[in-house]
Amino acid sequence: MTSALPAPGRIAPWGWPLIAVRLSAMLAMLVACTALYYIAAPFASRNPVPRWFLRSIAAIAGVRLSVRGTHPARRTFFLANHVSWIDIPAVAGLTGSAFVAHDGLAQIGPLRWLCGLNDTVFIARHERRSVATQADQVRSALRKASALTIFPEGTTSYGDETLAFKSSLLSALEDDAEAAPIPVQPIWLDYGPESRDIAWVGSEPGLDNAFRILARLRPVELTVHFLPPLGPQDRADRKRMAAAARAAIDAAREDQG
Repeated sequence: MTSALPAPGRIAPWGWPLIAVRLSAMLAMLVACTALYYIAAPFASRNPVPRWFLRSIAAIAGVRLSVRGTHPARRTFFLANHVSWIDIPAVAGLTGSAFVAHDGLAQIGPLRWLCGLNDTVFIARHERRSVATQADQVRSALRKASALTIFPEGTTSYGDETLAFKSSLLSALEDDAEAAPIPVQPIWLDYGPESRDIAWVGSEPGLDNAFRILARLRPVELTVHFLPPLGPQDRADRKRMAAAARAAIDAAREDQG
């Protein structure tokens, strides 16, 4: 997606000062946390500063988090639905998770550097020939990270339904003795009745969506549902894992409705 300034009519005049204040606060947080990151780096195998930073970014953006359920261990493989860029700071702030991201983000130098501080794994999802390499990258990241999150839909949705889960990256968990003890846990990211207003979908440029969120006076209500980890029968193969995780999210949505 390309970035462009939002159409003037989409953001109220009072929204621009709010955007400026929030961007200034985010920049100040970035400067402070960058210094803290390099100070902490020699003393921590898993640097806690990216988690603090991303949790702060969510708060500055006006996100009000609620949590349902629990995640069973620090080292967990999360499978989540995907609605907005807010998903990443929210989940990382709660769990300290690293993420698997499309390699298009890696083409933006500052963003690649920032993602790298949180051990982001960049993959070329559009290249079917590299599926085995992608699985190896995920497998390696699981060994290093305390937690890892993927968005198996492969794109964002409006949040009122779950798109089909792609299973290729889940092959990293097949026939891997080291991965066997790692819980595989679905997460339902629930933005409630305003989900369609929050979602970044279609042809909307990313900057437009970010400014729309930052211009809101109302908080962004996000409930993160940590659903029960998949059982052994649902981890028999990658396709079963993908289907079971999607079904768990859909069942949680139906129960909530």
